[in-house]
Amino acid sequence: MPDNSDRDFDRDDDFDPEDDLRELLRGFLSGDSDIDPSKLAGVAGLPGDPAQIAQLMSKLQDALQNSGDGINWGLALEQAKAVAGHQRTPSLPAERSALEQAFHVAALWLDDVTFISEITSTPRLISRTEWVTATMPIWTQLAEPVATSIADALTRVLHEQSPEDMGDMIAGASKLMRNVGGTLFAMQLGQAVGQLSTEVVSGGDVGIPLLGGDDGSADGAIQAAIIPQNLDAFGAGLDIELEQVRLYLAVRELAHARLFRHAKWLRLQMLTSITEIARGISIDTTRLESLVEDFDPSNTESLQRAVSQGELLAPKNEQQLAALARLETTLALIEGWVDVVTADATTRLPKSGAIAETVRRRRASGGPAESAISTLVGLELRPRRLREAAAMWQQLTDAVGAERRDALWSHPDLIPSSEDIDDPAALIARITNPDQEPDDVDRAIEELLGDPDGDRPIED
Repeated sequence: MPDNSDRDFDRDDDFDPEDDLRELLRGFLSGDSDIDPSKLAGVAGLPGDPAQIAQLMSKLQDALQNSGDGINWGLALEQAKAVAGHQRTPSLPAERSALEQAFHVAALWLDDVTFISEITSTPRLISRTEWVTATMPIWTQLAEPVATSIADALTRVLHEQSPEDMGDMIAGASKLMRNVGGTLFAMQLGQAVGQLSTEVVSGGDVGIPLLGGDDGSADGAIQAAIIPQNLDAFGAGLDIELEQVRLYLAVRELAHARLFRHAKWLRLQMLTSITEIARGISIDTTRLESLVEDFDPSNTESLQRAVSQGELLAPKNEQQLAALARLETTLALIEGWVDVVTADATTRLPKSGAIAETVRRRRASGGPAESAISTLVGLELRPRRLREAAAMWQQLTDAVGAERRDALWSHPDLIPSSEDIDDPAALIARITNPDQEPDDVDRAIEELLGDPDGDRPIED
């Protein structure tokens, strides 16, 4: 950023940083600038095609006229829906019928291997656009703290590098920058969510509970759903009958939805941890100042790299790291349980093992859209310890059975810890050793499962 400290402001009464900034931006938007609009689009994570660039310029012009102060999240939804609907392929009636039948069979198979009750709503077959519309409220909730931190950091840098007697004028320029920056951020988020809608197969594919129940309740229930167009694309890359792929993914999605319905506290706990991490996000102002000072309009690669790789985000504090550790453990436990239950329920499928391995690899690596969203919300969504957690659940199932295993999800104090993932034998010993003095977990499980004679039924 230029150093204005030596400028004679007493003699230059017409100087107004807000007007100067507005004119600079107007000049850029009208094409009178050294900055290539396609490079700005690249920095924002947007494609460089003319239509997208024209839309970006139009939205930025609107931001210059906006008298409000904040991010237009409706723009994110608009952008995401445009991307999601770009290559729309309507599912055929026969295909929808086959998926509905797959959900029916999946429910019967799950009944044989788990003691977690069915979901109360009918599983849905949704389009990419419907997925975007349903999930955008969660994405904006997660992204807003990051967007606010970036806007605050830009404002702080602007104030720190300007003379004290220009406070009012700088405030106007800061508001303008927040509007323009907010527009770019909203379009970034919309682009990433829209692209992700072309990759996800089901409601639980990302790991976090994105689809709430139809009744809008906050009791932890989520909606089971599959995107037929994306399922077909997933199945096309495998040398496996599509019927088997449908059945496997229907079982997996139902298992995920059933778990959140049963553990009514789980969704709120996860979203609370995510929000705790997001609200603590701050921007590395030193790195931001360096980028501003060294900015070259003809070479935006360094700025693009900083934005896309999250280099502007400051290291997480202790509270964030603790919340992140809890979240990672919970994600691994959920995904590991779903893996084990799905494997048990799909033993009738000859290629279930191959499909499961493909799903695990896909979950472990993610894709470009998920990486972009991770940067925008400041949170890695990959369950790092998925295989270890699945191994723990399998050992637990073999040792104590599905009923006692599933009882652990009945209360947040009962679910296994990170230490239990490291040492499943210790967890099994606590549950199965009759000579060991029962602890709170043991007593809670016994109460949930009923008395030894089976006279007291399990409470739902």
